[in-house]
Amino acid sequence: MFYVIGLGNPGEEYEETRHNAGRMAVEAFAKRTDLPDFVPNKKAAGLISQGEVSSTDVRPKITEKVTAILPETFMNKSGGSVSPFITSVKKAEQLIVVHDDLDMPLGKIKILFNRGAGGHRGVESIRKAIKTEAFIRVKIGISPTTPSGKIKKPDSEKILDFIVGKFKKPELDIMKKTAKEAAEAIETIVLFGKEKAAEIFNQR
Repeated sequence: MFYVIGLGNPGEEYEETRHNAGRMAVEAFAKRTDLPDFVPNKKAAGLISQGEVSSTDVRPKITEKVTAILPETFMNKSGGSVSPFITSVKKAEQLIVVHDDLDMPLGKIKILFNRGAGGHRGVESIRKAIKTEAFIRVKIGISPTTPSGKIKKPDSEKILDFIVGKFKKPELDIMKKTAKEAAEAIETIVLFGKEKAAEIFNQR
């Protein structure tokens, strides 16, 4: 069983905000793979969708069980949504955490394994809750760039307003495409492994 958690904040006011990039990507993953509708789950303190993901163009056919999780707690409490499921270091290796990243340009994704939280409160909450950082992460860039490609990060006192702010219309168009790409990356991890997925998507 793979567990795929999309980090973000719950409620309509946080829809289409930068900090919800991970949540948007996992919703796109569930749609791409025809998982059932998300339903409330007390154990997960959020919404879950459980089903199977199968390869369509590979023989013999590959099928993996998946639980997709959308926490209904705030970002810094994300660990409570995975700790009921991830009860060992071995199980943590089947955990895919999808989240926004301020240090990457909008439209870029990166797959990592067994790395530090990098200051991300949601990732740090999960690390503390399951007592390991040996899990898979799909990072999604949310920062604008200059014409030369340099990241334009907000000043430190404006970071919170920036990450919980909504994407501007042109940014949202890019984010929707990126969410679909991240969904494809998650599916690749589930079916063919994190190394293969990183080889494909980290180079794009």
